[in-house]
Amino acid sequence: MSQAKIYYTLTDEAPMLATHSFLPIVKAFTKPAGIEIAVPDISLAGRILANFPEVLTEEQKIPDYLAELGQLATQPEANIIKLPNISASVPQLEEAIAELQKQGYNLPNYPAEPKNEEEKAINAQYAKVLGSAVNPVLREGNSDRRAPKSVKDYAKANPHKMGEWKSDSKTEVAHMEKGDFYATENSVTLENAGQFKIVFYGNDGSTKVLKDLAPLKAGEIIDSSVLNLNELKSTVAEAIERAKSQDVLLSAHLKATMMKVSDPIIFGAIVETYFKDVFTKYKDTFVELDINPNFGLATLYEKIAGHPKEAEIKADIDAAITNGPRIAMVNSDQGITNFHVSSDVIVDASMAALVRGGGKMWNKDGAEEDTVCIIPDRTYAGFYEAIIEDMKKNGAINPKTFGSVPNVGLMAQKAEEYGSHDKTFQISAEGTVKVEDENGNILLQQKVEKDDIFRMCQTKDAPIQDWVKLAVNRAKLSNTPAIFWLDKGRAHDAQIIKKVEKYLQDYDLTGLDIRIMDVKDAMLETLKRGREGKDTISVSGNVLRDYLTDMFPILELGTSAKMLSIVPLMNGGGLFETGAGGSAPKHIEQFIHEGYLRWDSLGEFLALQASLEHLAQTQNNEKAQVLADALDEANALFLQNDKSPARKVGGIDNRGSHFYLAMYWANALANQTKDADLAEKFKPVAAAMNENETKINEELIGAQGKPQDIGGYYHPDFAKTDAAMRPSATLNRIVDSI
Repeated sequence: MSQAKIYYTLTDEAPMLATHSFLPIVKAFTKPAGIEIAVPDISLAGRILANFPEVLTEEQKIPDYLAELGQLATQPEANIIKLPNISASVPQLEEAIAELQKQGYNLPNYPAEPKNEEEKAINAQYAKVLGSAVNPVLREGNSDRRAPKSVKDYAKANPHKMGEWKSDSKTEVAHMEKGDFYATENSVTLENAGQFKIVFYGNDGSTKVLKDLAPLKAGEIIDSSVLNLNELKSTVAEAIERAKSQDVLLSAHLKATMMKVSDPIIFGAIVETYFKDVFTKYKDTFVELDINPNFGLATLYEKIAGHPKEAEIKADIDAAITNGPRIAMVNSDQGITNFHVSSDVIVDASMAALVRGGGKMWNKDGAEEDTVCIIPDRTYAGFYEAIIEDMKKNGAINPKTFGSVPNVGLMAQKAEEYGSHDKTFQISAEGTVKVEDENGNILLQQKVEKDDIFRMCQTKDAPIQDWVKLAVNRAKLSNTPAIFWLDKGRAHDAQIIKKVEKYLQDYDLTGLDIRIMDVKDAMLETLKRGREGKDTISVSGNVLRDYLTDMFPILELGTSAKMLSIVPLMNGGGLFETGAGGSAPKHIEQFIHEGYLRWDSLGEFLALQASLEHLAQTQNNEKAQVLADALDEANALFLQNDKSPARKVGGIDNRGSHFYLAMYWANALANQTKDADLAEKFKPVAAAMNENETKINEELIGAQGKPQDIGGYYHPDFAKTDAAMRPSATLNRIVDSI
């Protein structure tokens, strides 16, 4: 039997902890089928170390696993299980660097505003690990995300609690009416292959190349757009007054992790506008302390600590909050506001939680209130406006009866990577930014003012063709209507619509219901059908894919961690994602404080089942198919018997849920009749787990309730983490004996 290989990524925070418990089980169960489990480290700390080999000792160096996986993703034999990782904001990057330095790694500090060529080079190296640095590298295919039938059935039978929506709710979305990316976007489809560069031409005659020549493919769609910072600040000022007059909370909802260049700047503009008097009064002090509003209140408080004016500045911040609208809280108990850290307010998770909670967010006293939600750019603000409008009119959805909303998402080959990476810039002076080809011909251009944000993006033709094919196939296989969420009034989407209409003609659509609708209309139609118990496939671009695959799973299932996320790679391989990681930071903090991990690994279980099935089909490995079928049976039992982690110490936690999954999986393998060798192998394993169920539970629950030392948050000690996540000697003996 040839050796097959599954790449199971080691990432960060709660998923990383869960891996230390679950991976030994995965390795043991798959070994009899001739499957090797490789564990590439793509954690934030691992990616930092891989980018700085020149400052490390030989023992400290690690391979660039992300680059290796990116290459693998283009090969037909790729089989990658991808767990949620940190999309690092600058504060997170700085914390990770500090932790690694403390552990003896001779890393340079991150120069946020480089002053010389050496600092510029260091900044560029660190830029490779900021924001959404992982997913674009691995996603060589489009996304197919859905709730498996067993998960949906369980959610209907055991509905989660929904907050009550009232028709007089004061919750609303505040967005720009002009000067945003939506208003300024221009877009063109290229007829011929070539190259492009991005050049700034100042009104004072200055010229600066922002991006050197890079390739373009024939049929590719390119866009440019600008967000005017002065218009943004005007919108924020109006939202502040509106929240104050309505006597409700004020919140900001961005994606500073994925849109790592644009959204921290937008976040900073919101913070600076709210605390305008503070930033004006202490302008010189803040320059002296190198305080940047983009990093939020948390960094501001850190930098004023010990300064002679610390108490005075804090008093003025408190006065601003007292006199302004109340700020929504990320953590009421710890006094962490929505303006503390940009990466704390990830729009897809925070707005889904607001909708599930009846339009409410938390105030400083831990009570729920209506909220004015600042989502500046209309490109996506309308998505949330539409769902809030529907909830006010029709009330909260009922998870017992609501249909399902799977998603087919366009994301292959870095499609629609907005506000991120190497094509987004904050402009230093008034002028024009031009996207030019190698011959100097202007492809796109934008007038800009000082501090505006310019962004360009590319969407290649082959991924769009693959996306349309995937949408048609899903609609056929599930006999479900599919809606392309594309806004004809938006320049980029108008180009996409032309291609979708063209490529749909390649298929026999007889009997299929496939529509193209504006985002707002698509939302209202999907909700209408869902309330009638009907399923609707959402077919969307990359950013909307993120928002849709948090919003609907959280409304339907209570969490987005229980989604099956398959990325059929364009060259024949498979990428299997394990759900969203929005709650991962809270869960690791709880584990460190009280030895209890609430992270739900169902996403990992579902991804592993799909990965084994893919391996069986592509490598003709019959034992892998038996493992997949048995795991499918185990997943169903896991849900039926409610073995997901409970909320508090004393209940079953993540480690206990892994034990039950293993026991159900071993029983299914022992009782199946397709492979006698596997049945024989797992009979004693199943018997030992069944006989020792009580003892194993006692050992697992006995390990709860105590602080845990894992040797680091971003770069934990492997042995310490293993010990913390595998506290049952009885279970370990059984698993290790397979």
